[in-house]
Amino acid sequence: MKALVLAGGSGTRLRPITHTSAKQLVPVANKPVLFYGLEAIAAAGITEVGMVVGDTVDEITEAVGDGSKFGLDVTYIPQEKPLGLAHAVLISRDYLGDDDFAMYLGDNFVVGGIEEPLRAFQAHRPDAHLLLTRVADPRSFGVAELDASGRVRGLEEKPAHPRSDLALVGVYLFSPAIHEAVRAVQPSWRGELEITHAVQWLIDHGRDVRSSRISGYWKDTGNVSDMLEVNRLVLESVEARCDGSVDADSELIGRVRVEEGATVRSSRIVGPAVIGAGAVVTDSYVGPFTSLGEDCRVEDSEVEFSIVLRNASITGVRRIEASLIGRHVRVTPAPHVPHAHRLVLGDHSQAQISS
Repeated sequence: MKALVLAGGSGTRLRPITHTSAKQLVPVANKPVLFYGLEAIAAAGITEVGMVVGDTVDEITEAVGDGSKFGLDVTYIPQEKPLGLAHAVLISRDYLGDDDFAMYLGDNFVVGGIEEPLRAFQAHRPDAHLLLTRVADPRSFGVAELDASGRVRGLEEKPAHPRSDLALVGVYLFSPAIHEAVRAVQPSWRGELEITHAVQWLIDHGRDVRSSRISGYWKDTGNVSDMLEVNRLVLESVEARCDGSVDADSELIGRVRVEEGATVRSSRIVGPAVIGAGAVVTDSYVGPFTSLGEDCRVEDSEVEFSIVLRNASITGVRRIEASLIGRHVRVTPAPHVPHAHRLVLGDHSQAQISS
């Protein structure tokens, strides 16, 4: 059993962050989203990983290396353009050979791992096994329709009128049968080879396509609000720990993790929150569901429900919330502009001005 991790794509919904950073490396609770997926793959007992990479290949390879720190053996597979999930399978044919494999989207976050559906796949050996979850609005997802026995009988990609509320989670389990399917399908109106079309091809040709519903939480971290929500979820389980320096004039309330080399002075930190290694918080308030990256500086400011990436600084600002702040960003107060009122009033006028 191998894994195919998709770590390409342009991340347009996370711009401007992804103009200079891979979307899979945006941190959640100070750890890149991609790392959570790699850890889940390793926990499921898979060690051989093919990683499909695009324009951000240098950044991905620097972060992941050969995979040994995750207990994995990673091979990089270049994809010139993001031409769809089925295209990623198509270009990975030589690496995958005739092995079964799990395809994992590198910007997806799945709580509870993939061990249970992997066991079901290995026990029954269908041609494909899909992970599903119920969503409030299926129109933004690939949607599965099941028959009475629970097998998948149809798939739609972002349908205007969904036939069910079961969305495809970004983890797929495949036998080698999928290689014939991805060669057979044509590009969609988006110009991409859709994995939903390939799985539908399997269904249309009488192949066995099964599914299971995940019991935990799943999120496609493709936009800022989703990133903040996943950050909140992960911070819910953070354990209070102080490996840095916190002075007597500061207060840590609830589950706050102060990492090694971080300094907190005359400040109030309300958890769950993480203060990254080397960060300095002075005369400030850091509120719940906030993660400050390595070497951040927060001075005379308030920030909560936010992700602040490494080497960013926030100085003299009231107040920041529900924000994603990139690396090496500087946030400061705007220069003071004198207020003046310009009036043209006719005779016998009355004017009320709040100053």
